[in-house]
Parts: sequence; C-alpha cells; structure tokens
Amino acid sequence: MSILQAIILGIVQGLTEFIPVSSSGHLALGKLFFGLEEEGLGLLFIVVVHVGTLVPVFVVFRKEIWALIRRPFQKTTFLLIVATIPAVITGLLLEDRIEQALSTLSVLAIGFVLTGGVLILSDKMRQGTKKEGNITWLDAALIGIAQAVAVFPGISRSGSTISAALARGITREDAAKFVFLMSIPVILGATVLQIIHIARGNISAYELDFAVLGAGFVSSALSGYLAVNFLLAAIRKKKLRYFAYYVLVLAAVLIFGMIAFNW
Repeated sequence: MSILQAIILGIVQGLTEFIPVSSSGHLALGKLFFGLEEEGLGLLFIVVVHVGTLVPVFVVFRKEIWALIRRPFQKTTFLLIVATIPAVITGLLLEDRIEQALSTLSVLAIGFVLTGGVLILSDKMRQGTKKEGNITWLDAALIGIAQAVAVFPGISRSGSTISAALARGITREDAAKFVFLMSIPVILGATVLQIIHIARGNISAYELDFAVLGAGFVSSALSGYLAVNFLLAAIRKKKLRYFAYYVLVLAAVLIFGMIAFNW
C-alpha cells in the first residue's frame, strides 16, 4: 500500500464512519478498487484508522465524555452499556461471516439499499420531545439492536442508530449525542478485537510501514472531524435523505456492474 492509498482509505474511513453511508462497505469497495484483495488492508492499518476516527469524537464531545469520566456510575453510562451489548454479541458470533460478506458486492448493494430506505424514513419522522434524561432502558436496547444490525456490510451504523433514536421520540440533538457516545465503545471494541488477531499472528513488514500508518491515522482523524460536524448539521436540518440518494445510486451502480460486467 502506498502513502497516497493510505491517505485515501483514511479519508474514506473518517468520513464514512460517521456520515451514514457505511464505512465497512466503503472500505471494502476501496480495497477492491485498489486491488488489495490479495494483499489485504492489513489488520494494523485497520486498527490505526479506527483509532483515528475516535479522535474527533473525543474533541467534539469532550464535555460530555468528561462528565461521564467524572461520574461513571450514572444512568447514561449504563444506557450506553445496554446499547452496546447487542452489537458485541452479534460481532463475536458472526465475525467470520461478516468478513466473508465484505467481499461480496451483492451483499454490499443490498446493505446500501437498506441504508437508503432507513435514511429517507428518518427525515419524515416528527421531531421528538424526549430529552437525554428521559431516555429509557427500552430506548437504549432498541437503538442497540439497530446498531447490531449495522455490523453487516453496507448498512450504516450511524444511520441505523440515529433513525432508531428518532423513531423512539428522542430529540434530534440528543439522539445525535447519544449515538456518537455509543460509537466510542463500539470502535474501541472493534479495535481490541483486531489487536487480538494481530497478537495471535505475525505482523509483516508491510504492516509496519510507519509512514503509511501515520498517513492513514492523520487523514482518518481530520476527515472524521469534518464528518462529525457535517452529520450533526444534517441531523438538525433533516438532510439525511441526501445521503440516502447517494447510497441508492451506489447500489444501482454495483448492481449494474454485476449484471453488465460480471463484477
């Protein structure tokens, strides 16, 4: 992998981790586009760009995170744990199948279509009145289930969870805040899982290219910061449907390519 490829893939990861278009689906497409299916992205590179996407969350929501650190045994903390459990269970049980699905364009196309449909519906939902302090255990569990569904390629985690939160009557501002805080344990969990895989095997010299790793980290962090702020504005202004149009067009291109060119 070249430094330019690392920068591009880092930008893709940073933008799509938070913008509701599926980061896993776009990284899979990026890998295929650059012809890295044999060489692989490298587990260490994946870990680095995931850590990079955590940086903007800590920056933008530093006050909320600090409040949780100062008072860890509060309701919000336990709600976040409840919302995280479904994704953890699903990821551990179906990890191998998910990895296989990442290289299947038909699965990606289906995931993009589902994401598009969910985003269009979310913009049509009425403004909720439920504030952060009124989020219930059932709300957290249902949002967590939506997050668990999003472990499948092409389905956006942020899109699914935001839509679920809005459907439960949570205000757009508090839905966004809760969903972004949810992303922290999920991204950390995925990172730890990849680190375990690395510990079980040998890291190749290819993966220890620090220039490549640094380029991926910086580009994912910077693009992630832009994505977080962009998505917050889109949620407030009910503009999620524009992301829906994008993923639906992308799904149509993939379907056409599979039919016409046997991709």
